[in-house]
Amino acid sequence: MVSDRGLAVLRAIVQDYVASREPVGSKTIVERHAFGVSAATIRNDMALLEEEELIAAPHTSSGRIPTDKGYRVFVDQLSELRPLSQAQRHAIETFLGESSDLDELLARTVRLIAQLTNQLAVVQYPSFASSRVRHVELVALAPDRVLCILITDSGQVEQRVAELGSPVDEQTLASLRARFNELAAGRTLAEAAQALSGEVPAVDPRHAQVLHTLATTLAEQARVQRGDRLVVAGAANLVRTEQDFAGSILGVIEAIEEQVVLLKLFGEMASDQHGVAVSIGRENAPFGLAETSVIASSFAVAGRDVSRLGVVGPTRMDYTTSMAAVRAVARYLSRTLGEH
Repeated sequence: MVSDRGLAVLRAIVQDYVASREPVGSKTIVERHAFGVSAATIRNDMALLEEEELIAAPHTSSGRIPTDKGYRVFVDQLSELRPLSQAQRHAIETFLGESSDLDELLARTVRLIAQLTNQLAVVQYPSFASSRVRHVELVALAPDRVLCILITDSGQVEQRVAELGSPVDEQTLASLRARFNELAAGRTLAEAAQALSGEVPAVDPRHAQVLHTLATTLAEQARVQRGDRLVVAGAANLVRTEQDFAGSILGVIEAIEEQVVLLKLFGEMASDQHGVAVSIGRENAPFGLAETSVIASSFAVAGRDVSRLGVVGPTRMDYTTSMAAVRAVARYLSRTLGEH
């Protein structure tokens, strides 16, 4: 059983080791932290922590570093997360508020998280299976080329260029646009795809092939589901921490590139009282990420499937800052997507 002071010593070791990457000794703890006891007393506390396998000696020295179990106890003992500064919160709102659509919003989100945490950041695309089509737009790029735009009530915008094979005038395009909106608007994506794939009466028999091409294109757009895709940023942050890994980080990079691995891990992580999930070191071994820690939080629009965002990095990570940043950005995303 670890005493309250022992937990405080563990917290000091984690914080100092994360900051310096150097093993932490009793003398350093006494000098940097106001425990009000001697170095000998701190050494006794450290011995008990070592017996509990919460800290370990990386080599023959007086210094100790946290183990995976020690990081887990440290994270579980966080009774509250240090809030982001006013400047950081303003940066989130300003940077993400400039996004014009969902794709740009998520691209900006993942870059922002990487900057705030100095870790590799990942954001899962929301699954819009229950979204409904808000509007279908057809824009002529050339007499025989049309940009098909499908917009959902969740802010999802799917765009695809259709090659018609024959020219079509603006009046006919307007009639087709109206027909497709009659068929698709207000329906779920699955319903819209089915309606557009069925028998669609031509507004003009001469344009039956054009109608078929556009309907097929829009149906394919409605079937697109991106909930099984991740947006990733900050790979350079991972490379900079290579010395925190016992071997090559190539295996970590390969696991991240296999996006299904992270998506499965995300799905199995349980959030704590802060709405943040943390998986540390050996807890990630089944996913090929035994030397990493993963911090994630969820964001969602009411009535939609929940998605995750988070960071991946070495176990020597600033958990407090990373957890606060991930939570703050996830809350902003949920609020922003909910408003749209």
